[in-house]
Amino acid sequence: MADLPDFLIIGAMKCGTTTLQAQLARQPGVFMTTPKEPNFFSDDAVFARGLDWYRGLFAGAAPGDLKGEASTHYTKRPTHPQTLARLRPVLPAPRIVYMIRNPLQRAVSHYIHEWSEGRMGPDPIAEFARHPEMVDYGRYGWQIIPWIEAYGPDAVLLTSLEQLNAAPQDELARIARHIGLSQPVVWEEELGAQNVSAERVRRLPLEGLLVNNPVATALRRALVPKRVRTAIRDARRIKTRPELPVTLKRNLEAQFLADRATLASAIPGHPALRLCYPFADD
Repeated sequence: MADLPDFLIIGAMKCGTTTLQAQLARQPGVFMTTPKEPNFFSDDAVFARGLDWYRGLFAGAAPGDLKGEASTHYTKRPTHPQTLARLRPVLPAPRIVYMIRNPLQRAVSHYIHEWSEGRMGPDPIAEFARHPEMVDYGRYGWQIIPWIEAYGPDAVLLTSLEQLNAAPQDELARIARHIGLSQPVVWEEELGAQNVSAERVRRLPLEGLLVNNPVATALRRALVPKRVRTAIRDARRIKTRPELPVTLKRNLEAQFLADRATLASAIPGHPALRLCYPFADD
């Protein structure tokens, strides 16, 4: 396993995994991959590159480094159903970190992400009906149980964005102990939050072809004043988080509460059961 990861951050999407990965990458004795999300075992096209390609992602690690990667696709059931079947023969005993957040907020963040990429429209009721995965990815109990069954409860550490925000140094230290890092860790405040949905900008139709190419970029910078470019970009940025219609919100809460019971049976007494579900009665 010298050229394979010692630990995995397996999701969930839009729950702060990019921030956690960036913090761990700054710690002495930890090596994180580039790209941040290889998604090797989940995505068919990436898996087809072969195990040697995946091993190569860890070639830059120094001797003795703990090696890790962070792929949120690993907890995207049912979109990527082969993940564990591919992963278990290759990684017999990885340490696993699963990061969650308030699932309703996660779903809204996911919607913003897809809206900003131009893949979803402005009607959340229609989009949630068309895309059940936006709920499935926040059914944390359903997502994590196969990993617990595969590797045992001691191998899986559950954390949350809420815990990381409340006590970043303490939570980072807890995560470091779980992955086997013996030296102290330091939370780097200057890194800030990474990949924040509220800062996303709506992609335009054909943006990659007409806007994000070297010729268009050069012309835009030469002909359009910077203040005008900034104003146009800001006009496409989400200023406030969208409010879900009450009927949709109540429906989502009911689904997430049902899954909370599953998560509680798998990881009883965890602080995230309280912190991530403020809409629960207990």
